[in-house]
Amino acid sequence: MTAPLDTDIIIVGGGPVGLTAAMDLNSRGVRSLVIESRRYLEAPNVKCNHVASRTMERLRRLGVADQVRAAGLPSDYPQDIAFRTTMTGIEFGRIPIPSTARRRSDPVGPDADWATPEPPHRVNQKYLEPVLMAHAAGLPLVTLLNETRYLDFEQDEHGVSARIVDRDGVERTVRGRFLIGADGGRSAVRKKIGATFRGDPVLQRVQSTCIRASGLYELMPGERAWGYYIFNPRRNGHVYAIDGKGTFLVHNYLTPEEDDGSGVDRDAAIRTILGVDSSFDYDVVSKEDWIARRLVADRLRDRRAFIAGDAAHLWVPYAGYGMNAGIADVLNLTWVLSAYIAGWGDEGILDAYEAERLPITDQVSRFAMAHQRKIAQSDVPLEIEDTTVAGQVARRRLGEQAYALNVQQFAAAGLNYGYSYSRSPIIAYDGESAPAYTMGSYTPSTVPGCRAPHFWLADGTSLYDELGKGYTVLSLGDPAELRGLLDAADAVGVPLKVIDIDRALAPATYRHNYLIVRDDQHVAWRGDTAPKDPGALLDRLRGRLPAPVSGEPGDIVAVDAVAAGTA
Repeated sequence: MTAPLDTDIIIVGGGPVGLTAAMDLNSRGVRSLVIESRRYLEAPNVKCNHVASRTMERLRRLGVADQVRAAGLPSDYPQDIAFRTTMTGIEFGRIPIPSTARRRSDPVGPDADWATPEPPHRVNQKYLEPVLMAHAAGLPLVTLLNETRYLDFEQDEHGVSARIVDRDGVERTVRGRFLIGADGGRSAVRKKIGATFRGDPVLQRVQSTCIRASGLYELMPGERAWGYYIFNPRRNGHVYAIDGKGTFLVHNYLTPEEDDGSGVDRDAAIRTILGVDSSFDYDVVSKEDWIARRLVADRLRDRRAFIAGDAAHLWVPYAGYGMNAGIADVLNLTWVLSAYIAGWGDEGILDAYEAERLPITDQVSRFAMAHQRKIAQSDVPLEIEDTTVAGQVARRRLGEQAYALNVQQFAAAGLNYGYSYSRSPIIAYDGESAPAYTMGSYTPSTVPGCRAPHFWLADGTSLYDELGKGYTVLSLGDPAELRGLLDAADAVGVPLKVIDIDRALAPATYRHNYLIVRDDQHVAWRGDTAPKDPGALLDRLRGRLPAPVSGEPGDIVAVDAVAAGTA
């Protein structure tokens, strides 16, 4: 006899990844139960400082983007990145990033003209998590189990049973259809499914200290900034404004000779980065030293159990792309799980998660590692703090180098929009290759697997706001041609919405008359005529066809070319 279900999805971990998964599942009519050891609304220590544009786009559809954008720094606080000799020293470069208030009025900066309904936002995870948790707690299909620890799970052909224990020491078992491990870098779920981290375990060690220094702003010259990159011959560090009032996160990057940092005077290092002497007072709020790594799990799934976020990958946390990549993981996963639970997705649709996310995860980890190595290898001229001509020249050169290197991570259009799924079992490829994936630059494309480029519809709404919960046909041709496709979708229960598009409004990259776009914004198929065999195409999109042997797009073109009417 099959044990009764307590929920559809058990989520281990109530951080940003787990909470976003729960919110997204709720929007799809799927129940979830979140297991989190911390108290309700208990904020974590200061961590990630950046919510990427792709994340904000989804939070918009989940109805929480405005609350997130209102959290953290004051609305008029600049989100710039400044390059200085010390916090109180000489500034020699700056990446302008608009404040929250200026985003909507007169934005200026390298990410100000991005084609998106939701630009990125700088807010520390300390403020982000309570917003997400409060929102999730109010959703009808989400159950939060705070002050509860996950112990173990077992799975069978019908579901997953997880053992948990509450704050009073009472153990019980909860039952769900699937389990998502969003339980961090030390993930017990990862170990349970037999996944192993591979990569580079130590790239650099970092002393990280959150301080409260209310008098620091009075000593600092020039405009305020969200992030400060400090370069001097004695110490290199990064400092981030947490609340805009005097709380800062100070990263002291250790040299290879300093090993684990046990012999490094934390206070002296902080004062060197700040540019203050022993008479300046500050308080230590928390310490959370960390190691820059590049580790990626060799698998993301064992039957009904999946891992996402730090449980699946750890890398240098530049620009918050560890957290944001984790959120991208679960938004991919919740989409396919919901399709399967709803009944229109076949067993093969679940294979898409690992096939799509694992290659991207590996690529992003290598971007982060390469960026870390370039920063670590930066030479700081001895004369950088001199008021001489030589000092001015040194600062100008380093400022130009620092800008060119770091604008790639702080205005990372490529990381946000440029990744494509080139080896998916549920995408109908047509033989054209996607543009190269880079960290900083983005080339819009409608190649299957790419993010459908954003544009605004005739009534001023965002294209993404109108996408359906399953698939959406963007029709730039005669919608009457789609009758066969719509009938075939209705027959097998695939949710398929049609949006008629005025070609004059669509970017030039929309060359084809018809495109099928997934709920997660990725193009699944395109063609100049409606598919001649819509049933075959729908079988591909809902996971009924076998995955390609080698994983190359060309392996599945033959099947889908017939469906698309191009073979």
